[in-house]
Amino acid sequence: MSRVLDPGRRPKVVVCGTRWGRVYLQAFLEPDFPFELAGIVAQGSDRSHACAEFYQVPLYTNVDQLPDDIDIACVVISAGVQGGRGAEMAQAIMGRGIHVLQEHALHHDELAECLRCARKHGVQYRLNTHYPHIEPVRRFIAAARELVSKQRPLFIDTTCAIQVAYTLFDILGRALGEVRPWGFDDVPVVSDRIRGMTDLEFPYRVVNGVFAGVPMVLRVQNQLKSSDPDNYTHLFHRITVGTDGGHLTLANTQGPLLYSPRPHGPERAWHTVRLFDTDAEHLTYPSATVIGDVEGPDYRRIVGDIWPGGVRTALGALRHAALSGNDPLKQGQYYLTLCRLWQDLTTRLGYPDQLTRTDPPDVLPVDDMMAAALAVEVKEGWG
Repeated sequence: MSRVLDPGRRPKVVVCGTRWGRVYLQAFLEPDFPFELAGIVAQGSDRSHACAEFYQVPLYTNVDQLPDDIDIACVVISAGVQGGRGAEMAQAIMGRGIHVLQEHALHHDELAECLRCARKHGVQYRLNTHYPHIEPVRRFIAAARELVSKQRPLFIDTTCAIQVAYTLFDILGRALGEVRPWGFDDVPVVSDRIRGMTDLEFPYRVVNGVFAGVPMVLRVQNQLKSSDPDNYTHLFHRITVGTDGGHLTLANTQGPLLYSPRPHGPERAWHTVRLFDTDAEHLTYPSATVIGDVEGPDYRRIVGDIWPGGVRTALGALRHAALSGNDPLKQGQYYLTLCRLWQDLTTRLGYPDQLTRTDPPDVLPVDDMMAAALAVEVKEGWG
């Protein structure tokens, strides 16, 4: 029996998992959030008990223990692609008539089975790739849609970590409004000659492809430390979408967002005394403009505010779908396509290179580089 949401009351939500699930739990600390945290489902670790105590909610160790008045479950437990049983848990919960928001990533067949299960039990099921819901990425998506509504995209230039490759494709799909046609070339091999010139590993693999009919270059950090799989990325996402008149760049997942008009000298400029002696309007455009915040947020704000904000957005979309009675398979087709695309890419890349380092990176602040850069302005002169 499916859970019919009452638009007049806050849906009761349980969060399954307390690793990445802590980001979901943080979302409920927003005072006016129209959802009620009603419990945590976990294996009973010290961390899970501490989370349940902090949020003052029950800790359940089995789906069968959930009370009958739960409306939504956030399944934030690894699925089969990472050796977990998150997909099976999601299906068991949907069998109780509970709507499910599930954290990515899932194999194509796992996702298809979850979508069929949702339709069978009359509930909503949404795969959450998280990053498209956070504010900086939503701004990029909105700006990119505006850009490509004016001019056809000519190229996509991207960099990402293997852990977030699936989410990259969701960001691009939302920004461009479509995914097909898509495809990738085989990954070129770095020659022994080039490898012999350095004692360092090549962190990135470069892949040429097409996304939504647009030529794309994709650089993927195909490295992983199995004992600490969420760390040791150089960056999450860096995305540029270019058109005939300019390009839009998300410099990092949390921003900043920059727009640069195309550097083009008008024909008349080549016949004047001074290059800028022309009335071409585009020569008055800034060569680069930061859209929104000039500086990206610090990581305390990212994990404590921006990421939980993305969870709130995703839950809001799930609630809207549940109240509207949408067919989960309709949106699910889009994510099934992303699964095929992602699995094709990862097959071509091969299993990630294993990082064996045991020491954490020495993370640097910007201060010394800022001082060095600003000193150039002071020292420059005529002599």
